Amino acid sequence: MSSQRIRRVNEILREVIAEECRNLKDPRIGFLTVTGVSTAPDLRNASVYFTVLGDEQVEAETERALAGAASRIRAAIGEQVRLKYLPRLSFVPDPAVAHARRIEAILKDIERGGNPS
Repeated sequence: MSSQRIRRVNEILREVIAEECRNLKDPRIGFLTVTGVSTAPDLRNASVYFTVLGDEQVEAETERALAGAASRIRAAIGEQVRLKYLPRLSFVPDPAVAHARRIEAILKDIERGGNPS
């Protein structure tokens, strides 16, 4: 499957998943942003990357809530997107956020005159 088609599928899935996440009424889901989707070339699995406003505890709660709502979100994808296979969804906190937090901590440490760890 062409990489351009996979990119299009990823973007369509991201839009549908983001919209469906806005409709979820679970109180464990905070201020959520779906940052991307990475679909396997066979379209059977998709990793959904997200960020949420708050600390690691809020992120973990949101991840559990999204995992619980995965079947509902998957059903919404099936209704809105025509694909040969309906991918299984796994929700993953966006690693870019953790990387940014690490850089911010190092910069703050340097600003205070300490050694970056």
